[in-house]
Amino acid sequence: MFLLPDFLVPLFGTNLTIWLALVAVATVYLYRSVRKKQSYWQDRGVKCKKPTFLFGSMSVVRDKSFAEKIVDVYNEFPGERYHGMYQFVLPTLLIKDPDLMKQVTVKEFDHFVNHRQIADAAADPFWNKNLFASRDERWRDMRSTLSPSFTSNKMRIMYKLIEECALQFVEYFQNQSEDVVELQMKDAFTRYTNDVIATTAFGVKCDSLKDKTNKFYMMGKDASDLGGWKILKFFAYGLSPTLARLFRVKVISPAVSNYFSKIIEETVQARKEKHIVRPDMIHLLLEAQKGRQHLDEEIKVSEGFSSVSESEVTKNRRKQEITLEDITAQAFVFFLAGFKTVSTLLTFAFYELAINQDVQNRLREEIQSVSEELTYEALLSMKYLDMVVSETLRKWPASVLTDREVSKEFTIQPTKPGEKPLFLEKGIVCLLPIFAIHRDPRFYPEPEKFDPERFNNENKHKINPTMYMPFGAGPRNCIGSRFALLEAKLLMFHLLKKFQVVTVGKTPVPLVLDKVQINLDAEGGMWLGLKKIK
Repeated sequence: MFLLPDFLVPLFGTNLTIWLALVAVATVYLYRSVRKKQSYWQDRGVKCKKPTFLFGSMSVVRDKSFAEKIVDVYNEFPGERYHGMYQFVLPTLLIKDPDLMKQVTVKEFDHFVNHRQIADAAADPFWNKNLFASRDERWRDMRSTLSPSFTSNKMRIMYKLIEECALQFVEYFQNQSEDVVELQMKDAFTRYTNDVIATTAFGVKCDSLKDKTNKFYMMGKDASDLGGWKILKFFAYGLSPTLARLFRVKVISPAVSNYFSKIIEETVQARKEKHIVRPDMIHLLLEAQKGRQHLDEEIKVSEGFSSVSESEVTKNRRKQEITLEDITAQAFVFFLAGFKTVSTLLTFAFYELAINQDVQNRLREEIQSVSEELTYEALLSMKYLDMVVSETLRKWPASVLTDREVSKEFTIQPTKPGEKPLFLEKGIVCLLPIFAIHRDPRFYPEPEKFDPERFNNENKHKINPTMYMPFGAGPRNCIGSRFALLEAKLLMFHLLKKFQVVTVGKTPVPLVLDKVQINLDAEGGMWLGLKKIK
């Protein structure tokens, strides 16, 4: 019999042999359990590359960015409408076919209502109350309740608040003494998006270029950072829901959630007591809370190729009762989405404009043709600006992928020789690889080329709308797409009116994507120069 040292006895008891046996049994059980889960697709005759033990289909070696790894998985079985993969041990069906994509996101939406659950509702109620994480009937009712707050007319209400932030941003760099101001674009643009969301969604005024470490910005940066070990939180629930519940894994840290909750609580209380009305998202959510919101008539100006419309699925439903916690959760996810999504769009848009000066010059000509004060309608009417934004979202979508979880059993019927019906049980995740689809030459000839002309009046009808999804697809598309486009276009207009965007010594040409972050970013940062236009 082997005995443990005295100092380990309180932890393990006295008999080492017993504990070694227990560890051996647990190891064998874990191995068999993982292998069983990672043979799911093979057992069903679905093509799938052999997964790495425990880590699944994604290589753990950081030789490529997350987006490029998804492209590699996407290209493993050319000609297939779908194939299997594993997110660690979670069986996932990767969708590649336009008709099947439309089935999953639109036609058979009742079978694919939810996103994959990434946190237990009891362990993280702050996260699970937001619209993105809401599920089933709660999502339907909440979407119907919130939709009137995101119409084009409501965006017009917040137009001036957003423009103030854009002008503040441009003025900061105009006041610099250098003829060419070099800056890390992602850092600069997250400060702009932070200030926009602070004023429009939380009623807080910030100037994050002057006050670089203001608490609102630092909290937002912490909440949106998905690099390193933090990404494991998003897979913890898929790896083991039981362990995720046991350790009460949260998507957002308590410090961040408490900070934003306090801001909303104090702001709402002050507005009610002092009868303050401000044209921002809190006001619109408070109106929704009182049941005063309704879908108004949309403006008559096209909002652009990338904007998404509201589905009939959520119209004319029972309105969800909105609590203060709901308002906080919606404002926060609105902030979280806007903080990185719009800053990513702006970062890559200006990179493409810097290395494609002909495109930049043409866009500036359109901007300079607006001789009077820029209005909401005038901004939306700028066709070439919309073409540039649409192509940026095609080539550099802020969301690398999205997903749908099977909420009701569904069978994919065969359409090609050799295919068999594929039964999808409840809980199986379907992956929609946005970045890979947008780089697929079947849908976008010369996909690596930045070409806004794809979206001109003569060509845009050639694009399969199902395979263009920078803001998601179907009824669960991004409710804030109008806001994101407005925020990005306003800054592009005012910045390009005063500056030429140029490459500098630190500009990454060719571009190498960051291998650590799950979000798109340039390795070493996206450095560009703002050259003052005299």
